[in-house]
Amino acid sequence: MGIRNQSTVTEFVLSGLTDQPELQLPLFFLFLGIYIATIVGNLGMISIIALSSQLHIPMYYFLSSLSFIDFCYSSVIIPNMLVGILSRDKSISYAGCNIQFFLFCVCAVCECYMLAAMAYDRYVAICSPLLYNVIMSRRVCSLLVAAVFSVGLTLGMVFEGCLLSLNFCGSNIIKIKHYYCDIVPLMKLSCSSTYIEELLIFVFGGFNMITTSVTIIISYIFIISSILRIQSKEGRAKAFSTCGSHLTAVLIFYGSLMSIYLKPASSSSAIQEKVTSVFYTIVNPMLNPLIYSLRNKEVQNAVIKLLKRKTSS
Repeated sequence: MGIRNQSTVTEFVLSGLTDQPELQLPLFFLFLGIYIATIVGNLGMISIIALSSQLHIPMYYFLSSLSFIDFCYSSVIIPNMLVGILSRDKSISYAGCNIQFFLFCVCAVCECYMLAAMAYDRYVAICSPLLYNVIMSRRVCSLLVAAVFSVGLTLGMVFEGCLLSLNFCGSNIIKIKHYYCDIVPLMKLSCSSTYIEELLIFVFGGFNMITTSVTIIISYIFIISSILRIQSKEGRAKAFSTCGSHLTAVLIFYGSLMSIYLKPASSSSAIQEKVTSVFYTIVNPMLNPLIYSLRNKEVQNAVIKLLKRKTSS
């Protein structure tokens, strides 16, 4: 009979991305650069939106919230990983592991629902432009963002419960073949049946991804049909440009997330899990501000105006 992990496990040891010594330093500088770019990009996006009055509309309110989620997302994972790369001690306490996993789940779920809210916002803007300010009022936008974080916290507690229910036998120090505390590699190390945990993750994770992805897909079906009815080429190009950034972010995030959590834990290798998870935990939070700023003339114009204002002052 398995011993409860609460009474035996005191810490976990994270193996990291690789155990090859010659790759440790290059990986450290690579991910340090990515983390700096992520922090600067997301905090910069939040600041630009806050300081530019022309960006005080629902679309950028959601984008600012997404940047905040990405900032938290990367900060939950990367700093601890960087310390582990340089340090010989790659351990994380049992409590620290649980906290990291809970925060990771909250951020991941919030990102899913925030992307869905942004798709709905684009649907209203393109399909019902005359009613946009009425439908997407400040109160509605605030309620949507509050609902996103509420669902994130709720599902985070559900997934955390799955982690707490895992049983481990033998040593009080468990080595995880991963660079952060995730339930998939931990379930492979459990000495008891993980059928219930896998079922709960599949049901709640599947509900989360399917609900949000279906919302995004339906929104874009109506968006594309409306864009195709626009007579002018300039109007169609402008409509597509406002949606292209969001659609790119959705494809990168959902593609990597679904490939990990919507299949049995035993069907993927540790290397495959690490490589895939790098995209949605590290690369995606860095790319989002780049995608939205490089493809968005309003953001670019706002940056130019802020720089001119600072130079003139």
